[in-house]
Amino acid sequence: MAAQWNSTGNDWLDSGDNAWQMTAATVVGLQSVPGLIVFYAGVSKKKWAVNSSFMVFYAFAAVTLAWVCWAYELSFGEQWAPFLGKPGAVNTLTILGQLSQAIIPSANIIPAFPMSTMIYFQSVFAAISVILVAGAYLGRMNFAAWIMFVPLWLTFSYSVSCYSIWGGGWLFQMGVLDYAGGYVIHLGAGVAAYVGAWMIGPRLKQDREDFEPNNIPLMMVGIGMLWLGWNGFNGGASFSAGADASVAVLNTNVTTATSMLTWMILDMVYFKKPSIIGACQGVITGLVIITPAAGLVAGWGAIAMGAISGSIPWITMNIVAKTKLLSHIDDTLGVVHTHAVAGFLGGLCAGIFATVEGCEAFSLTTPGGAIVGNGRQVLIQFISALFVIALNLVVTPLILLFISFFVPLRMNEPDLIIGDAACHGEDAYAFYHDGAKEIDLARTASAGSLLNLNASYEQLAALKPLATETVVV
Repeated sequence: MAAQWNSTGNDWLDSGDNAWQMTAATVVGLQSVPGLIVFYAGVSKKKWAVNSSFMVFYAFAAVTLAWVCWAYELSFGEQWAPFLGKPGAVNTLTILGQLSQAIIPSANIIPAFPMSTMIYFQSVFAAISVILVAGAYLGRMNFAAWIMFVPLWLTFSYSVSCYSIWGGGWLFQMGVLDYAGGYVIHLGAGVAAYVGAWMIGPRLKQDREDFEPNNIPLMMVGIGMLWLGWNGFNGGASFSAGADASVAVLNTNVTTATSMLTWMILDMVYFKKPSIIGACQGVITGLVIITPAAGLVAGWGAIAMGAISGSIPWITMNIVAKTKLLSHIDDTLGVVHTHAVAGFLGGLCAGIFATVEGCEAFSLTTPGGAIVGNGRQVLIQFISALFVIALNLVVTPLILLFISFFVPLRMNEPDLIIGDAACHGEDAYAFYHDGAKEIDLARTASAGSLLNLNASYEQLAALKPLATETVVV
């Protein structure tokens, strides 16, 4: 009886494809936990290391549960609307549904592995999408507001983009190319991050002026996990352990290397010195731009896309963002540049550089991109990008407005001054006369007393810890 559920008892399960898909899903999960946990913790100011990590940790758990309860079917189920699947949990929470062959009914995609593998693979994509949004909100968003934001944005933004582009919705039927999520994940997250950063408001002035990474080696561990984890991100998008997956993995690394080197060179020319933080930004933009085209373009196209992702987002981040018009919007980690701008460019590049052979290998009927005479594909890509942008320009503010009726979107000023110790009663590096004193202060001083003291950040930092308690984490 058990044989019907393994490769010896049925004709649809390919054990190689299933093994690769589960491996790819786990690698993508590692990009978030612990990849983005340690990246956010390292790149943030010390007083926000715990809060930044916890935002990632919570989002990963919350998305996983919401995904199996309702969001998977909204994103990949039978059509309910041109942009949304029918809500439900038959395939995600029943044992027969989990054991059955994977299928995306509206897109007529039937991979050779179980539904449970598909559900898990797509869940880690959904999780990292919301986690990317957090990068713009670090250093001031109320954690209670974040708790509400994650499932709401997953439901009303991500699931809509996902079904429209991947699940068989109207943009899928139009023929949009988005190999592994340049639009679904990065463009959507980048726009939501920027709009949300504007609504939540900026960090404290002293945090905006002094937000140097507290642990660059830890930040590098995170960026390394992102880079190599992207092999599962793009390599798993083909739903098979075939040649197309290999092309996607190779192109991912070629584009990322080119992008990092381009960014580094521009830093050296403009700022007169190379920056490891800048190089990390170049890595991220390279990973993002190749995502919608990873298995569709040739190697030379991957190099061209790396040069684009290492230069145009560099300009928007280091020059355009510092203009008077945009400088008041506090996008903490520059998510709009590394994800929205790079994702938008990646989608357009897919419409330009996609090859006929790459599309055929991905089981697409699309006859390549503009380089092989299909200029209409660029228009389809542009329309799709506008939809994702418009969706998040409307939905994200409405979600945040709804949340604001129940809890404040940002922390109060005393908590903003102290950071982790006030928010969570914990400190990332609780050494004597360092982490311990902030925790003691936060545990013994109420928000009201801090306001009454009207103390500056420097005065708070100078306060001695209580002699009766030393906290070591």
